[in-house]
Amino acid sequence: MAMVIRDVREMRQTAERLRASGKRIAVVPTMGFLHEGHLSLIRIARQKADAVITTLFVNPAQFGPNEDFARYPRAFERDLALADSAGTDYLFAPDASQMYPTGYSTYVQVEGITEVLEGKSRPGHFRGVATVVAKLFNLTKPHIAVFGQKDAQQVAVIRRMVRDLNFDVELIIAPIVRESDGLAMSSRNTYLTASQRKEAVCLHQALKLAEQRVKQGVRECESIRQEMKKLITTTSSGQVDYISIADNNSLQELERLHPRQSVLVSLAVRFGTTRLIDNVVLLV
Repeated sequence: MAMVIRDVREMRQTAERLRASGKRIAVVPTMGFLHEGHLSLIRIARQKADAVITTLFVNPAQFGPNEDFARYPRAFERDLALADSAGTDYLFAPDASQMYPTGYSTYVQVEGITEVLEGKSRPGHFRGVATVVAKLFNLTKPHIAVFGQKDAQQVAVIRRMVRDLNFDVELIIAPIVRESDGLAMSSRNTYLTASQRKEAVCLHQALKLAEQRVKQGVRECESIRQEMKKLITTTSSGQVDYISIADNNSLQELERLHPRQSVLVSLAVRFGTTRLIDNVVLLV
């Protein structure tokens, strides 16, 4: 069974011992309630490293005051068994008082790319994400960190932070893992009612529609956005938060697509109180 570590000092000391013995460390940061998407990241880490550390921490700093921090699903024993089965050696599961002790006042702010898309809808979210990932990197001392493409903007933010703050860690970005009907796997899918779960496939359908239109030669982005929105609103009760067609590096919205351009098509849709995100990267 994977070794459980809850103390930040013990985690740091363990990572130091692993490095001193020549072990290659991979970390997989998660907020728990693991699903096949998370397990795919752990399996990749297992292939790339001698020691795999999965972190399990529901980070309060990345939740807004009216978001779902209190009800975010938690199942520690289940997560431990799943992480172990996928190849985790160490499960780092600190509580909030360990990560943000009394008087804590230091945060990491990545400017620019955090102010659009998810950042526009969830102010302060990426400050919390960047801060906790920086702390986890310092505590687990990884050579490799594995993240999922589902959180595309998070990937962009962490990549920028690693570059700008000179973290000596290689990022591996794994593809989105989907249910059989195309819905991207997410811990928040458990919030959906049966009817909402059936409707939620519209996110993937809208992304496939965008991919199809690009392949057909459509280059006007607003036209594609409107078609995506129409598909969602006519096939589901979902409320569109945003639909974006942006440059995959800068995350700046595009008016027109150009040849050989890498484009991130992303969206966020609410079903009742549940907010789902999804994306696809297209090469024009």
